[in-house]
Amino acid sequence: MKKILVFVVAYQAEKFIEDVLNRISGQIRAPYSYEILVIDDCSKDRTYEITQKFVDAHPDIQITNLYNPINQGYGGNQQIGYQYAIDHNFDVVVLLHGDGQYPPEYINEMAEPILSGDFDVMLGSRMKVKSDALRGGMPLYKWVGNQILTWSENVLLKQKLSEYHTGFRAYKVDVLQQIPFKFNSKYYDFDTDIIIQIADNHYRIGEIPIPTKYGDEICRVNGMKYAKMIMKSCVESRIMRFGLFYNPKFDYGNQSQDQSLYKGKFGLFSTHQFTVDLLASGSNVLDLGAGPGYMAKALKDKNITVTSVDRIITQELEVYSKKTIQADLNELDLSEIHDQFNYILLLDILEFLDSPEKLLQQIRDSYAPDHPQVIISTGNVAFCITRLSLFLGKFNYGRLGILELKKKRLFTQNSLIRILKDNGYQITTVKGIPAPYQKAVPNHQRLSSFLQHVNNFLIRISKGLFAYQIVVIAKPVLTLPQLLENAKRRKSLQ
Repeated sequence: MKKILVFVVAYQAEKFIEDVLNRISGQIRAPYSYEILVIDDCSKDRTYEITQKFVDAHPDIQITNLYNPINQGYGGNQQIGYQYAIDHNFDVVVLLHGDGQYPPEYINEMAEPILSGDFDVMLGSRMKVKSDALRGGMPLYKWVGNQILTWSENVLLKQKLSEYHTGFRAYKVDVLQQIPFKFNSKYYDFDTDIIIQIADNHYRIGEIPIPTKYGDEICRVNGMKYAKMIMKSCVESRIMRFGLFYNPKFDYGNQSQDQSLYKGKFGLFSTHQFTVDLLASGSNVLDLGAGPGYMAKALKDKNITVTSVDRIITQELEVYSKKTIQADLNELDLSEIHDQFNYILLLDILEFLDSPEKLLQQIRDSYAPDHPQVIISTGNVAFCITRLSLFLGKFNYGRLGILELKKKRLFTQNSLIRILKDNGYQITTVKGIPAPYQKAVPNHQRLSSFLQHVNNFLIRISKGLFAYQIVVIAKPVLTLPQLLENAKRRKSLQ
């Protein structure tokens, strides 16, 4: 038997709660199992007592009456109710308000499309026929605001919903288990946060028209604050995709999302393309932190021999590399790799190491006599967008990008050059790389190409300010023991 939880959020609802519970009770019917959950969010009136009186008078109906001793807010109260639905293995949870603003008579119409597998989320929309909302008493300013916000949210989230701001909702409980709603706002914009999470994870959202009722209930929403907060969440959720911001409520633990952004950076003005174009055909390359194998494939296509080192050796990396070495770069002993190399690659690697200095010294100790070119790339923490964020008092880490959470070091152009010089490297080339606009606007090739050209032009003015990444080509200088050995060898030849 499918289990439906009818969850009533209540606050200062003593005038309405009994009628709402009576109306809900009239919708209970076979073949479903129902439970009504009422959570009073620290009301100062008799909402909890009236609900309990109803519970005592209806022992045939399964009703749970809870009370928050500390007010949790509209969103915080929902978080508790959804956790209850998860803990008690319900199939669907239907959200209602204790003030009777939304019609309990539509409970089953909301739940059944989810139980039948047609949708994962259902919204009771007052705006399917927009004029009906005005006839139902919605104030004109709210009606206009609802339309503007819904249009904006649809554009940002690429949805086609008629309304985002209804408090009458039904969720598949399995879906709630998959999204981080515990991090959502405790204010009224909780409803928008959860829709963003659902849309981002491609769950199916359905809508049914419901009547609009505005009566004696008290509106506790600050309209301007609410609008500002929901638009902020929508924009932040989009920015987070570009690695410029981090918020755990938009972190879905989707590894495939990360891997798509970790793909080879080939194409116009990209780090990997610059490197591939630079390397001479027929050369021998040591790629430290080789990744899944995109670089190895590109180099093999150019008749370049690659020795790939990475913590994880993929099948693709095996196929395209002459030799693979599975190792953590923090623990790698380069003295055990005896080959000679024309180039050593450290592409987006230094910032993840416990001690970049240690690896740079190892490269110098092991390979300086062979005079290889070492190609290093790293994100530029002084990029103009990051600087602007810092100026505004924000320093937002992300799952990817310049401020990726996993990074242990952050570099500017000058600090990267300095660490190389301090560890015995001679700088031969410094190049700025523009931001990956093709990932930011993947469906607009002309726009992304234009933005990259503009960014590349600005880099010519100031790499330190406008480069998203910095690429440095350097040569390790002979160490003192190596210089001494050269001197001894020279003397022995005289």
